[in-house]
Amino acid sequence: MFTGIIERLGKVTEIKQEGTNYHFTIESGIESDIYIDQSIAHNGVCLTVVSIDENSYIVTAIKETMDKTNLGEVKIGDYLNLERAAISGTTRLDGHMVQGHVDGTVKCTGVEDVDGSWYFTFALDKDNVPLVVNKGSICINGVSLTVVDPTNVQFQVAIIPYTYEHTSFKFLKAGDTVNLEYDIIGKYVQRYMDNVRS
Repeated sequence: MFTGIIERLGKVTEIKQEGTNYHFTIESGIESDIYIDQSIAHNGVCLTVVSIDENSYIVTAIKETMDKTNLGEVKIGDYLNLERAAISGTTRLDGHMVQGHVDGTVKCTGVEDVDGSWYFTFALDKDNVPLVVNKGSICINGVSLTVVDPTNVQFQVAIIPYTYEHTSFKFLKAGDTVNLEYDIIGKYVQRYMDNVRS
């Protein structure tokens, strides 16, 4: 489980395809503090560390992950938001409960600089409108954020300077694809209501 509070950025230095799998080599500066088989969220995608050396580590994404996330658009030199799994009982959960199981991707449709902070607008699929509520939690590229002014076709999030500088939001522009994970509580409620109605 994750919280959506990003620890640092990781730079993609190599991408290798093996069958339908993709192996991503990441330089992050936390190589000495991670271990093989550890779960790390990359842009909100939970991936397992399969190899580590002094300056980088490798994670593998299967076809299902490549099909449902924006990892297929990642290029060498790109930066990914990184978060290691939460430690139960000894740290505060500062964001919200994030599983690292991406529900899908959406497009960024606009970026507005409002003199010290930023509003990012994202398209919203009509099937997922009930999962996005004003002041509710949402996870975008692994970052725990609060929804602003959702409609039936889009929603916004507000980004403070610290988040902008310490995540890949500083590279994000209109037209880019992001990974989206809806709040798990909302997904359970929607599932329950769908069963009640059927």
